[in-house]
Amino acid sequence: MDLAGATTLPLLLTVEEAAEQLHIGRTKAFAMVKSGEIESVLVGERGRRVPREAVLEYIARLRQQGKST
Repeated sequence: MDLAGATTLPLLLTVEEAAEQLHIGRTKAFAMVKSGEIESVLVGERGRRVPREAVLEYIARLRQQGKST
């Protein structure tokens, strides 16, 4: 899956950066990470990051849901 411009995103995004890319609020993004709806990884002791692929996979799931309605 390759979205226009997706390859220019860093490999790991902060939760805030992922929220920006998805055009959602920071609070919603943190809730989605906490619930596992969007995958994240722990970098160091406290640094939570969202892999670029996790953002693309989330978008793909949304697109799939849109097709099945």
